[in-house]
Amino acid sequence: MQPNINIDRFIPVRKTDLIQKCVDDDRLPYEQVDSFKQLCQLIISTLHFEYHQILEELKDSYAPFDPNSDTLPSVNFTEDNAQTQQSVFTSRFIEVLNAANFEKVTDKDLQDALQEESLFKVRLAVEFEDFADMVFYRRGESHKTETISKFWGLHKQSITFTHYDKVAVYIKFKDAEYFNQTKGSALPVKPDSTIIKLFQNVPKADLEMLFPNSQVRMRTIDKAIIGGSAVVGGAVVLVTKLGASLIVLAGLLGYWMGLSKEEVSISSQQLIALGVGAGVLGGFIFKEWNKFKTRKLRFMKALADNLYFKSLDNNAGVFHHLVDSAEEEECKEAILAYYLLLTHNKAMTSAQLDELVELWFAAQFDFQIDFEIADALAKLQRFGIVSESGGKYTALPINAAQVQLDAKWGTLFNFSHT
Repeated sequence: MQPNINIDRFIPVRKTDLIQKCVDDDRLPYEQVDSFKQLCQLIISTLHFEYHQILEELKDSYAPFDPNSDTLPSVNFTEDNAQTQQSVFTSRFIEVLNAANFEKVTDKDLQDALQEESLFKVRLAVEFEDFADMVFYRRGESHKTETISKFWGLHKQSITFTHYDKVAVYIKFKDAEYFNQTKGSALPVKPDSTIIKLFQNVPKADLEMLFPNSQVRMRTIDKAIIGGSAVVGGAVVLVTKLGASLIVLAGLLGYWMGLSKEEVSISSQQLIALGVGAGVLGGFIFKEWNKFKTRKLRFMKALADNLYFKSLDNNAGVFHHLVDSAEEEECKEAILAYYLLLTHNKAMTSAQLDELVELWFAAQFDFQIDFEIADALAKLQRFGIVSESGGKYTALPINAAQVQLDAKWGTLFNFSHT
C-alpha cells in the first residue's frame, strides 16, 4: 500500500481506466457491459457540458484582469464593477479547486515552510505585505525520501519530507498607492494585478519559492564560509603584502596625533609600497565582494532552474487546466458511486456506500482515498439516476438510468419556437 500522510479526496486514476476496472471486476453481467459503458459516456457528456459553462464564466470574470490577454478590452468594463468581477472570479475559482479535490494550504503550513530549510539550499524572504489576497491549494500529499550531500559531498544524508503533487497559487497585489509609498517609483510588480500559477512536485519546505516576490537571501552557513574566507585572506594580505606599509602608516599617525615626537619621512619607495598595498587591499575587497555576488547568482539560478521544471501553467491557462481536472474528478466520483450502488443490489446508507467505495478502490488499485460520498450522491440525485428513501440510496437499473440521462441531455437545448 502506498503510504500517505493524509488520505486525499483525489482519485489518482484516469476515468477511462476506472471504467475499464469496473468492467473487469465481473460484478456486472456480461450482457450489461456495453450498456454500462454507454451510461458512463452519458455521465461524462453531461458533466462536460456543465463544466464548459463554468469555464466560460471563469473566462468572462477573469478577462479584465488577464495580464496575457490578446483581445481588445471590453467596452462595458469600468472601474466600478472591477471589485465585483474579482469577487465572482475568486469564488468560482475556489469552487473549481474544491471540485478538483485540492485542499487549502493552511497558514501553519506556510509558516512551517518559511522555517524549514530548503531542499535545494536556498534561503528565501517573502514580503507578505505586498498582497491584497493570497490563497494556496495543494493536492497529493505524501512522504518522500531523498539523499542530499553535505560538507562538499563528503557526507550523504537521507531526509524524509512532505511532498505535494500539485500546488495552485492565487495572488492579488495591492494597489499603486501602497507600492508608491513603500517601494518608490521603481515598482517590482504591476499594482492591483492578479496572478495564478500551477506547480508540480513541490516539497512543503519549498513553498516560499512559489511566491512571485520571493528574494534570495544568504544562509547563515554561507555567510560564515564567505566571512571566514575573508578574515583569513585579509589577515594573510595584511601580514605578507601590507606589513611594511602599515609600519610607515602607524609612524605617521603617531606623529600627527602627538603620540611620537620623532618625525617620519616617507621615501619614494615607501610611497610606491603604500600605493601597491592599497591596490592589493582594494583588489582583495573586490574579490571577496565578487565571490559573494557569484554565490548569490548561483543560488538564484538554482531557484530559476527549480521553478522551470515545477511550473505547469500560468494565469488563464491554470483554470483551463483545473476545470478539466475538476470535470475528471466529478466523473470518477459519479461513476464509482453509481457502479458500486448498482452492483450491491440493495439500498445503502451514505456511510455504507462510502466505506464500500474506499475498500473497493484500495483492493483494485492498492491505494487509499477519502471518497467524497456526499458530493457523488448529490450529483447522481441531480441526474435522477439515484433515489433516496429513509436515509438509504438506490440506483436505477442501467437502462432506466440511460433513459433518464438521455432525457436530461435533451432538455439542455430545448428551444421554444414561436
